[in-house]
Amino acid sequence: MGSSWSMAEEAGSPEGSAPGLGDVPEGCVAEVLARLEPPEICRLARLSRAFRAAAAADFIWEEKLPSNYRSFIRRVLGPGGDPDLMEGRSGFGSKKDLYSRLCRPVLFDEGTKEFWLEKYSGGMCISISSKALSITMIDDRRYWNYVPTEESRFHEVAYLQQIWWLEIGGELDFYLPEGTYSLYFRLHLGRASRRLGRRVNSSQHIHGWDIKPVQFQLSTWDGQQAQSKCYLGDPGTWIHYHVGNFVVQNSEVSTKVKFSMIQIDCTHTKGGLCVDSVFVCPKGFRPEKQMQC
Repeated sequence: MGSSWSMAEEAGSPEGSAPGLGDVPEGCVAEVLARLEPPEICRLARLSRAFRAAAAADFIWEEKLPSNYRSFIRRVLGPGGDPDLMEGRSGFGSKKDLYSRLCRPVLFDEGTKEFWLEKYSGGMCISISSKALSITMIDDRRYWNYVPTEESRFHEVAYLQQIWWLEIGGELDFYLPEGTYSLYFRLHLGRASRRLGRRVNSSQHIHGWDIKPVQFQLSTWDGQQAQSKCYLGDPGTWIHYHVGNFVVQNSEVSTKVKFSMIQIDCTHTKGGLCVDSVFVCPKGFRPEKQMQC
């Protein structure tokens, strides 16, 4: 059966022969495709000319795009944003092209943050680099340094050698689609590097994280709050530490979220920590190794 489909005449079947894919009205094909996930639509578009034309219909991809996509595109057109994202520019006139572009990371806020759509669900994900965070004593090289790495989306991380008072905070102001979101800190104990083609992790400065837990917090502009506590562990592995969840009920209003991680017990020092980013994603989305505190 599959072979007969693949060999169907694209313009339709000759008189007297069995119907083929080319005989299916484009409108009917489009209605079916609209009920599928984006990767499935793209695979079926290769079956025939009718499927290819139907898969490009704007109304299909309009449904896949977040309802507030125009709002967050305007938001990222500021400094450090991508000016080619507005409809009608640089070939993004069709909704399919726009969806495809938004599934790849889009930088904004001077390149310190990026967002993208998860290609299967269209859910919004955001990553906030360490450069966008407020880190106590970050300018004192006795404590902190920015180090280059290919293990970060932003190609560098903040590395803590040793400190008594750890306090890191930040905020997000963005047009998130409606839904429930989870917020994580992406952290790593030790400093990873490559030696003779192999990844190695230096544990030289790792200490103090097993004495008292780190406290994570988040709060939103409409009064939602969440907090968690966790001991940092598993040196050599990037871990997403779960701070909490929050709900977005109005996608046409910019959502403001503040978040922090602190360990201010000054009875001991702590060090050997890489701070990469803060990650926001739809609840249920599974990032790499995560820790529920």
